[in-house]
Amino acid sequence: MTGTPGCESGGGGCWTTHGIRGGWLPWGNISAGSTHLHHYNFGIAPLAGVGLVAVRGDQAYVGHPGIGALYGTGSALIADEFALLLDLKDVYWAKQGRISVDVSLGILSALGLYLTAVPFWHEITKVSRDHVRERLAA
Repeated sequence: MTGTPGCESGGGGCWTTHGIRGGWLPWGNISAGSTHLHHYNFGIAPLAGVGLVAVRGDQAYVGHPGIGALYGTGSALIADEFALLLDLKDVYWAKQGRISVDVSLGILSALGLYLTAVPFWHEITKVSRDHVRERLAA
């Protein structure tokens, strides 16, 4: 199960993944006619909604935690099928699909680390600059 996309954490995603593939869940893959809808299609809608709130939303909603959760959900749904978007091939259940998951998690982790560290480095720069100015003035 560790090489199966959706089973990285071993939680509900793994259960759902194996249930759909095994056919023992009452639902399955979602299709529009004969066209399979990948879950990145469902990630686009939340991101579009979050973008709309960011551009035209009320100030009370712009920083709301629900908007952040919606953004994270949409991003995860899209990033999970990175290989499909990059190569336009459905390799989700192949070894390349696992590589896709690893790459997307790596990119999202690096981006999250960067965005988390930015305020820290800005503060370090400000404190250092103020310290240098005080030393030069003395």
